[in-house]
Amino acid sequence: MHTMWKGTISFGLVNIPVKLHAATDNKDVKLRQLHDECKSPIEYKKRCPVCEKEVANEEIVKAYEYTKNKFVVLDPEDLENLKREQEDKSVEILDFVKLEEIDPIYFDRSYYLSPNEGGTKAYGLLRQALKDTGKIGVAKIIIRSKEQLAILRVYDNTLIMETIHFPDEVRNASDVPNVPEETDLSKKEISTAISLIDQLTEEFKPEKYTDEYREALLELIEAKRNNEKVTTAKTKPQPANVTNLMEALERSLEETKESKKVAPKKKTAAKKKTTSKKKTS
Repeated sequence: MHTMWKGTISFGLVNIPVKLHAATDNKDVKLRQLHDECKSPIEYKKRCPVCEKEVANEEIVKAYEYTKNKFVVLDPEDLENLKREQEDKSVEILDFVKLEEIDPIYFDRSYYLSPNEGGTKAYGLLRQALKDTGKIGVAKIIIRSKEQLAILRVYDNTLIMETIHFPDEVRNASDVPNVPEETDLSKKEISTAISLIDQLTEEFKPEKYTDEYREALLELIEAKRNNEKVTTAKTKPQPANVTNLMEALERSLEETKESKKVAPKKKTAAKKKTTSKKKTS
């Protein structure tokens, strides 16, 4: 399993060297965009609309737009120093809380934690303490140049870290339009709805749920491939090779020599014409 981050988790005076691994995998079927005429993949280039030219990566700087078309340019060195300064810090567990106190709206991504060299015993200590208390740890961590609020808990005997949103990243539910304050419901309507919920209530088994759209899309792609309904992108014309280039150069050289041979004759003829006119006069 690929290691995304190495660092130290600490609570009190206990330090745990750990490695971070992605706990989830994106299974989306990625579709490419082709030009319908020739079935070639569409390119997306970085282009400056003012200079009207393509821009190389080394010509691009990062900036913050504080108002329309007004930017504060940030030096790469400043960003790198800030990133290094934050990443060098150990991840300290700030508080211990109950999992049910955190609403699922705050949860973002999940990562597995494994002990790094020399951290096995401390890893086991934190895992057992979390199990016995039924608590989770709240911490902060820098991942990919972004500070993240996170929680640490036990999942299938493995410590897992889940990044969660900061409070100001969660939009206020009261801002959602057209949500009724109260509705006029009869006791019979409510009891019927509760009965229906009771009938559909089961133990949560994640393996029973599948992405039916993704499976159908993959089946469609496989069926088209087996029936040879596939498209091959046209190859881009290659520039002339060295042989053709040499032929063109040699041909141009011969034509130049021929033109130089003809040029003096024209000049002589013109001179004779001038001389005859003088004699006549």
